Amino acid sequence: MSSVKIRNLYKRYGKVEVLRDVNLDIHSGEFVVFVGPSGCGKSTLLRCISGLETVSEGTIEIDGRVVNDVAPSKRGIAMVFQSYALYPHMTVFKNMAYGLKLMGLPKETIAAKVREAAEKLQLTAYLDRLPKALSGGQRQRVAIGRAIVRDPKVFLFDEPLSNLDAALRVQMRIEISQLKEQLTSTTMIYVTHDQVEAMTMADRIVVLKDGVVQQVGSPMELYDHPQSLFVAGFIGSPKMNFLSGQFADPFKAHTVGIRAEHLDIAPADGAWSGRVIYSENLGSDSFVYVDVGAPEPIIVRQPGKAAHHAGDVVGLAPKVHELHRFDADGRPMMH
Repeated sequence: MSSVKIRNLYKRYGKVEVLRDVNLDIHSGEFVVFVGPSGCGKSTLLRCISGLETVSEGTIEIDGRVVNDVAPSKRGIAMVFQSYALYPHMTVFKNMAYGLKLMGLPKETIAAKVREAAEKLQLTAYLDRLPKALSGGQRQRVAIGRAIVRDPKVFLFDEPLSNLDAALRVQMRIEISQLKEQLTSTTMIYVTHDQVEAMTMADRIVVLKDGVVQQVGSPMELYDHPQSLFVAGFIGSPKMNFLSGQFADPFKAHTVGIRAEHLDIAPADGAWSGRVIYSENLGSDSFVYVDVGAPEPIIVRQPGKAAHHAGDVVGLAPKVHELHRFDADGRPMMH
């Protein structure tokens, strides 16, 4: 068992409240992603779980044991940072073995654990190399390997892919997801500001803003049923279109939200009308940006090549059952 239970957690630096009344149940073997904009408290929450930060108020339980006063090394966790933090003068093997050596394990046990982890991460051929001879993705795998060998109950990842280029990030997302399939009883908590990473990897996502948990749910729950204007705008790429005032009045809402794929371009009628200002052809689909007179252009996703060009006057017809209605406080209104 490797569950994590957080109750009424606060973290303050002087008078500044970085985390406010956080309550979370993370189940054994679950892959949970903390996501939110910079400064929302997600990395601080991860560091509180790891023991690198002390908690101002509340409790953290790992595996049924309150760990508030337990040293990081005794919590049964392993942390992977974005900076890799490898020892440059040590080979891959020695980097991965170092923590086990400190624990005083026999040489044969260490070698067996390192080789097993290296196999899982396709690092066997690189065990004798120094970190400087590896690519960014390989270094990140070594950092993950160093965590795996310790057989932790809980894996903590702090933005581990943010130093990698786009193609490598996709590759590492797949590798971490495959690793999760192999380590079925290990709980993984992953911090990112990249909501695509969150959507593709998580069993459940925790959305944070200003130190407060906004919503917890599966990726599709958050995508289809956001519980606030903030979550609706944060989850999904491109972000949800929002319209207020005269545009929202016919729908009896303060603000309406509609995703790019839930809008059709009508010949000249529709709920709203406007002028095309830009078309982006991405090959498999296109994004058409339409100025309807709102503060931001409306984005429409169309399959294939865009049939509309800058200057075209078009009508926009939302799929009404996909329309999100929000009140003045940014809370969803019942349909």
